Amino acid sequence: MSIGEFARRSRLSLKALRLYDAMGLLPPARTDPESGYRYYLEQQLERARLIGLLRQLELPLDRIAEVLELRGAEAARAIARYWAGVEGDVRTKRRLVHYLEDYLEGRGETMYEVRTREVPAQKVLCIQRKVYVKELSPFISEAFDAMHAHLTASGLKMSGAGLVVYHGEVNEDSDGPVEVCVPFEGSLEPRGEMAVRIEPAHREAYTRLTKSQVEFPGILKAYDAVAGWLKAHGFSGERCSPREVYFADWGEIGPDDPACDVAFPYSG
Repeated sequence: MSIGEFARRSRLSLKALRLYDAMGLLPPARTDPESGYRYYLEQQLERARLIGLLRQLELPLDRIAEVLELRGAEAARAIARYWAGVEGDVRTKRRLVHYLEDYLEGRGETMYEVRTREVPAQKVLCIQRKVYVKELSPFISEAFDAMHAHLTASGLKMSGAGLVVYHGEVNEDSDGPVEVCVPFEGSLEPRGEMAVRIEPAHREAYTRLTKSQVEFPGILKAYDAVAGWLKAHGFSGERCSPREVYFADWGEIGPDDPACDVAFPYSG
């Protein structure tokens, strides 16, 4: 059948059919060598319908290509995994809306108690990388795992809480950089992108969060609380990198257990 007839029966536009042909998702059965006109077969309508339905889910074209290579239950599981990710993004954005409402109306900071402490100098093994917000959690997990494995292989252990230090903003448009650090004692040869440095002694303001409060974007309220405390008390933390201090075994604690400190080094 002609491309016009196929477009009508498949409910796909001519523009979409040309794009799907170019990407190899839905090539025509035959193309006239002289006119370039495309012709399709009746049995291609099922594939066209599936592509149309997947596009209604806003599935990216490269992901559609992957699904089309699968069959039956495997294809269904791939779609379910994609949609679980979409629902996760929606939940995160819903929480972000609530955070913005609280922020713009001046609510939320008072629920966090801000304290101060002196932190001694410590030697740290670290990995620093530029990452955007969607890459942040995988990077943190990957970096901690890699450094724990290297310490263990070298016969060493962590001597304190792990740190995630933010040397710049991390969001959809800014990529940090972010530095993941684990303190240790002894002698160690770094490998790959790892480095060893001394984290200098400093004074910091911090607030403690439970495991559930660490989840983005709720953790932003903790950052606001500490930054607000510093401003209210006339201290400067502008040139210092804020950090998250992970002192608990993440896999062993419950959602209401203390898990992390949000801390700002400061001077003044």
